[in-house]
Amino acid sequence: MSEDKRVAIIGCGVMGCDVAAIFLAKGWSVDATTRDEATWERRRERVQASLAQIGAPFAPARFRLHHAAQDIDWSKVTFGLESVPEVFELKSQVFAELDALVPPHIPLATNTSGFRISLIAGDCRTAHRMVGLHFFLPAHLVPAVEVVRGEKTSADVAESLYAIMASVGRKPIRVARDVPGFLANRIQHALMREAFAVIDEGLGTAEDVDTAVRYGFGFRYVAAGPILQKEFAGLDTQLAAARTIYPSLHNGAEPSRTLQELVAQGRRGIKSGGGFWDWTPDSANAALKAYEETLIAAARLLDAGPGAATATADAQTPKGPRHDR
Repeated sequence: MSEDKRVAIIGCGVMGCDVAAIFLAKGWSVDATTRDEATWERRRERVQASLAQIGAPFAPARFRLHHAAQDIDWSKVTFGLESVPEVFELKSQVFAELDALVPPHIPLATNTSGFRISLIAGDCRTAHRMVGLHFFLPAHLVPAVEVVRGEKTSADVAESLYAIMASVGRKPIRVARDVPGFLANRIQHALMREAFAVIDEGLGTAEDVDTAVRYGFGFRYVAAGPILQKEFAGLDTQLAAARTIYPSLHNGAEPSRTLQELVAQGRRGIKSGGGFWDWTPDSANAALKAYEETLIAAARLLDAGPGAATATADAQTPKGPRHDR
């Protein structure tokens, strides 16, 4: 990627640093903002560490930190990405500022895992150039990124962001409508609702759930997604199983009782030192390191080239109606 490609990242926390690494690894320049200059060296160290994990060198001259969006030369920017904390009022405030500040031909994206871009953009004058981009933590290690088209988003702008994500080695996903949870999180939360229901009902423990997913059906997902996997197994088999199992699945609108109780007790996972498991700083760091090393190995496996099954599936044109446009 040529040197004239430049992304401006508004908000350079953990996610912002990891997204910066994605672009720096492909030869882009990055302008990023964080107001507290005392943290700038830590930001550079995070970016350098993330680049090292994906086997790319760190070129400090191509990573520039600024106090605010007003300090960036937007005339040289290819697109802008907001990556401030997941607080709706803060994100909408940033977009209102960028709406007035950034030249109208430059696409603007929000990095959010839950808020709708249609609501974040609100009454912005240039809402047509605003898109949702949903990266998955850790962003530089997980290939997928959702490109979410808002109610006012131009189709051309959404396609341009899709092409950019593909050009920097991501696996972009078109999300045709701006609905809660987008596409991937809707599927993920359907799984999580049943996983927590299994625990609530005493059918299995947290360890049992994780083992079932990691070493059972989830193990196959690196090789084939759930739809292709059922294509292999037989859609008639899936239909018969669905008729038997679906009526007994949990379909409540309230989060799991166990989940609510843990959070109420302050047991929020690694960040608080305990959730389903108890964590020390050492055990948490070791678990996170093992997690990231496994993600790196999985990404390398996928990058090694498509297997026969994936290659065959990619060559086929799915039958039936398409709903992604």
